[in-house]
Amino acid sequence: MIKHIRYIFSKDFNPYNNLALEEYLLNHVKEEECILYLWQNEKTVVIGKNQNAWKECKIRELEEDGGKLVRRLSGGGAVFHDLGNLNFTFILHKDNYDLDKQLEVIIKAVKNVNINAEKTGRNDITVEGRKFSGNAFYTDGNRSYHHGTILISVDMNNLSKYLNVSRDKLMSKGVESVKSRVINLKEYNPNLDIDRMKKELLLAFREIYDCELAPIDEKEIVELEMKALVEKFSSWDWIYGRKMEWTYSMNKRFTWGNIDLNFVVESGRITRCAIYSDAMDTWFAENIPAYMQNCLFTSEHILERLNKISVDVKRKDCMQDIKDMVYSERL
Repeated sequence: MIKHIRYIFSKDFNPYNNLALEEYLLNHVKEEECILYLWQNEKTVVIGKNQNAWKECKIRELEEDGGKLVRRLSGGGAVFHDLGNLNFTFILHKDNYDLDKQLEVIIKAVKNVNINAEKTGRNDITVEGRKFSGNAFYTDGNRSYHHGTILISVDMNNLSKYLNVSRDKLMSKGVESVKSRVINLKEYNPNLDIDRMKKELLLAFREIYDCELAPIDEKEIVELEMKALVEKFSSWDWIYGRKMEWTYSMNKRFTWGNIDLNFVVESGRITRCAIYSDAMDTWFAENIPAYMQNCLFTSEHILERLNKISVDVKRKDCMQDIKDMVYSERL
């Protein structure tokens, strides 16, 4: 049960520092506490934990314009942040995690500025069918976070300029372009700005959780631990990993997300496997590659390895989709 709610605003617009603080808060959140963290990034593309950086982002254009690329801990797809966007993160222990309650804070805050927001699908908040908030999720042991965007006055031209969004993904959502799918809240309330949104979020947070709201003192944050996390999020290895020339790749979009299965094959055996995906569930990309090591490169043998992987009920259908994709390749 949550007995204490606290909040913190980042004063920094650097994505490496902001994601480092997010993980720091996750590591230190108390058992009966919920933290609301509000932050902004300046000209940044944020990719999901298991995405291919080169495939999702127009890296050269972003860097030439002074932007930054960063990889987050959570799954899901790539997003563009600028100072017209406000990011939120709810940080708490798994036993207290309540997605509907957390989303209600966002929805109530937006409704309080006379905009009729509603939850759509699994992880979007929309106005009149157009998205202003996408959400993603992460769990580490007993601690979890749920974070997302609130588009207030984002430069929509840069959404298309820096992101490589597949046409299949857009069509699966019934739209023709990124810009036609998303909306700035300022279009519905011209007087809305970031500061007003922050105030409304805190008011809604306190009302819905019915607890006294207290700020987090920056003096509580251990500088040495933060420095290590900033180094991690800004490192080449974390953002890009190792760029490989794959021997063979197979890709397909399912209702639960895109999956890109890649192999390096030497002398007929798989020597390296990697999965890139915008799926919210990061489990497949994190667990399947280890089972492919030294496997004979045939559909039959890959399927044998996949059949050895134990999955819970909620992942069973997704695993079957992956097996069907491998079988259809007829390797």
